[in-house]
Amino acid sequence: MAVPRHDYDPRRVCINPFPNITLGKHRRTIGIYLAGGLFALANWTFLDAAILSAHAHAPYNEPERPPPVHVTFVDWLPGMFSLLGMLIINLIDKDRVQGHEDFGDSRAVWRARLFLFIGFSFMAGGLAGSVTVLVIKYILHHLPEQYTYYGYANVSQNVALMLSAIVLWISQSASTEYEYTLSI
Repeated sequence: MAVPRHDYDPRRVCINPFPNITLGKHRRTIGIYLAGGLFALANWTFLDAAILSAHAHAPYNEPERPPPVHVTFVDWLPGMFSLLGMLIINLIDKDRVQGHEDFGDSRAVWRARLFLFIGFSFMAGGLAGSVTVLVIKYILHHLPEQYTYYGYANVSQNVALMLSAIVLWISQSASTEYEYTLSI
């Protein structure tokens, strides 16, 4: 399918533009709070697993033996990468990514899109790393379910961080009723 020439803009990277979402009076605020809730849930889930790992011990009716696995620095790395990606994504000015000409520098759009790609790459790398840690460290060793929870918490942290970044991006990109667009 070819793009009609009257809608063609040579500065655009994608055929489909960003969605122009017009949210209601309080929907933008709800989206921002939802993103914050997802962020808190993500980090709380992993911290719960880390605390459980630190206090893991053998059942009381069995002889004392050390737990087979703990949450280590390798488990923390995917969350750090996802968090760094989320910070990079949300520090980018949304108008530069969309290609508005108000900035003067023609390379600013390209740099903003490059940083957006780097941010999403960090988040995708964090998710891939958490799935890798889950499979290699927890599932392949056939550990009991109380220990595989550490890996599942790691994956759920990264998924929730990605969802939080996406919800926050969409919420902040939406126009509000208090925003005026003046053009001369």
